[in-house]
Amino acid sequence: MDTLRTPDERFADLPGFPYEPRYVEVDDGDGGRLRVAYVDEGPADGETVLLLHGEPSWSFLYRRMIPVLVEAGLRVVAPDLVGFGRSDKPVERSAYTYARHVGWMRQALLDELDLRDATLVCQDWGGLIGLRLVAENPDRFARVVVANTGLPTGDQRMSEAFLAWQRFSQESPEFHIGRIVGNGTVGGLAPEVLAAYDAPFPDDRYTAGARQFPALVPTSPDDPAAAANRAAWEVLMSWEKPFLTAFSDGDPITGGGDRVFQKLVPGARGMAHTTLPGGGHFLQEDVGPELARVVADLVAATPRT
Repeated sequence: MDTLRTPDERFADLPGFPYEPRYVEVDDGDGGRLRVAYVDEGPADGETVLLLHGEPSWSFLYRRMIPVLVEAGLRVVAPDLVGFGRSDKPVERSAYTYARHVGWMRQALLDELDLRDATLVCQDWGGLIGLRLVAENPDRFARVVVANTGLPTGDQRMSEAFLAWQRFSQESPEFHIGRIVGNGTVGGLAPEVLAAYDAPFPDDRYTAGARQFPALVPTSPDDPAAAANRAAWEVLMSWEKPFLTAFSDGDPITGGGDRVFQKLVPGARGMAHTTLPGGGHFLQEDVGPELARVVADLVAATPRT
């Protein structure tokens, strides 16, 4: 598998993100190895909060949340998905599949880092991957917080906003990562923040994963990932541990998706679900500290048994 690795100097002087990267290696599924980057902050003996980003961002997205969670005494682990951030980036779009993304994160987070009793916090593709990890390894997770995400099986029609984004991702000759993230916020982003989202992608050769992700979302019942996601839902529909929805009020792509989780997941019953005002699709940018406090409060209110 041909891969690219973003030069370290691209990540110099990131605004509000002083965290040193750490690395593990995973099998690429094609006879080689991939380096997966992550940050690991807070007390080593604190309860673990796993922050999974989505498309086309990277762990930098969580920089406004990490300090709040660490201050609450929590250990924060935030990986960069393969193809994003400081993680290695396969060159060919065909190298990226839904199953491989789940497998790469399983290897990195469960096999290599051996995370246990983790609280998953997931947004966008962080949910599509993270909820699969939860369903396939339920004993490794203590709680789940879903924010502006879903777990589609292809059996329901996706929103027009998502379908328009999917078409754009496949057809647009230009794919400016920072601009895409900025357009998914309510308040917009400062130039240095836009540059930080662009940093992992020196040129278009590095964007294969970002380009491919929207095409991997199951939009038909016979999608290659549809059966696995249906199986994951079967597990989630018997999940009794705490399961909290914390969507924003300004996301046209996932709006209303929180009600599906509240209805179908037993662990969501009686929870203090919240809608965060003033947040776009990337609510970590618009209301990150508020979302972090929701997570910290959940951990404090639901001690492990």
